[in-house]
Amino acid sequence: MIIQTHKFNETAGFFTTYLIEDSKELLPGKKRPAMVIAPGGGYLFTSDREAEPIAFKFLSMGYHAVVLRYTIGNPEENRIGVADTALKELAQTVRYLRQNCERLLIDPDKIGICGFSAGAHLAASLGVHWHEKELGEFLSPKAASPEEIRPSAMILAYGLLDYQVMKEKSAEVAQDELQKQMFDFMSRANVALTGEKEITENVIQTFSPSRFVSSKTPPAFLWHTSEDGVVYSENSLVFALEMARHHVPYELHIFQEGEHGLALANQVTANTANQISPEVETWFQLAGAWLKKQLPF
Repeated sequence: MIIQTHKFNETAGFFTTYLIEDSKELLPGKKRPAMVIAPGGGYLFTSDREAEPIAFKFLSMGYHAVVLRYTIGNPEENRIGVADTALKELAQTVRYLRQNCERLLIDPDKIGICGFSAGAHLAASLGVHWHEKELGEFLSPKAASPEEIRPSAMILAYGLLDYQVMKEKSAEVAQDELQKQMFDFMSRANVALTGEKEITENVIQTFSPSRFVSSKTPPAFLWHTSEDGVVYSENSLVFALEMARHHVPYELHIFQEGEHGLALANQVTANTANQISPEVETWFQLAGAWLKKQLPF
């Protein structure tokens, strides 16, 4: 395996590539699909639980893997409104892989993205905005064409995909004292991402990936748990409905039980017993089967 870390010139983010080294015993000279992983963390941190452990699962499928540690915010230090920066970093990562596909033995037509929670918001944002000229024009060190930053497929795990859902559902449980810690975290996360503490109409219209789904959006695999009390499962339902309306291929799984942030839902990524669920753990097998149809090799 070849492991390399690449830092962005003008921002705090970086990405690490985990490349299956060419071998005469392992499909010599074969260009493989690659998956870029965006961990969650509310744009306040990037979770280790949703980073390398996920990369190793994709490697076990024969895919190259890349972990993106995108720029995060910190409201207490006035580092807020990081949405544009993080999105550009993800776009630059995809462009790097595509531009260097010959050297890295990556199939340029099979570069997928996989995001968790806030990372799923980031992945979905690239999925719905990649074709917009303005995004490519502002990349560093030089502009990129839309095709250079286009993701071939998306896996979106318990993603924040619609701020209208977040606003409505949050209002339903606003008086629940048990939810106070969660509300405090989500408030800081909103500031980190958007620069605004409240979910305003501008936030809903600007930062909800579901509002920008089109026929150009790549195929997506979405999964969530109906018990998720942080990023509600309706986020995935709304996004899937928009995919259906625009005739874009998708697969959606809503598991009945399980809290937010389960990652692999097994002992590999669990901090507590509540983060282990044999039922939810099947998501990766399901996603892998779906991915082999979208990005075969």
